[in-house]
Amino acid sequence: MVTTYLYALSSVMIVSLVSLVGVFALSIKEELLRKYIFVFISLAVGALLGDAFIHLIPEAFESSINSILVSILIITGVVIFFILEKFLHWHHHGEDEAAPDIHPAGRLILLSDGVHNFIDGIIIGVSFLISMPVGIATTLAVILHEIPQEIGDFAVLLHSGYSKSRALWLNFLSALCAILGTLVAFVLGQAGETFILWILPVAAGGFLYVAVADLIPELHKTKDVKHSLMQILAVIAGVLAMVALLYLE
Repeated sequence: MVTTYLYALSSVMIVSLVSLVGVFALSIKEELLRKYIFVFISLAVGALLGDAFIHLIPEAFESSINSILVSILIITGVVIFFILEKFLHWHHHGEDEAAPDIHPAGRLILLSDGVHNFIDGIIIGVSFLISMPVGIATTLAVILHEIPQEIGDFAVLLHSGYSKSRALWLNFLSALCAILGTLVAFVLGQAGETFILWILPVAAGGFLYVAVADLIPELHKTKDVKHSLMQILAVIAGVLAMVALLYLE
């Protein structure tokens, strides 16, 4: 059993390190990076919507015998993130003028991604408790799933006002929630699967809210036809990346 725990924790640490894919951006000039950040924001929209509609929501419905409850939990996720953003806006306006001007969308993406990583950690932990091969296969699936999303998340943090280094660090801290999820899975044992059924649709609702309420309105600020076409293509690319993962998992 100790070996199983070590393999599971090692695997989830590797998954957490995937969040550092944004390190490639550190070599790009800040001005150039922010000039084309809208492309990565568009990719994030596609990845979030694709993740919610293609992965999280279908899995939640498939795993539950009560479709009404799943629907209510998805709506609950949307409402929770709506309330959280209200709170962040109130806090944002109450800050001292000298404080950094960080858009609430950045904090919301950290929270939603943290919840998602926490779920991934539980899934990996439960998978290793079933068997070693299942755990390894699940880890590979999660890694493939995380790469496009982490790039998008990094872009959202930059767009929200964080510096490149701080965005990278915060994204990594959010990814570490996966380790906490694996530890919780060890404590819960097979009951962890039941816990996932409840939190999965809530996370999906959070992803939908961030994509639709925060990111898409930002994309509408660009009126240029060329940039708009690039946005559409990037959104489609984000969705297609999530579709492709169905055949790789």
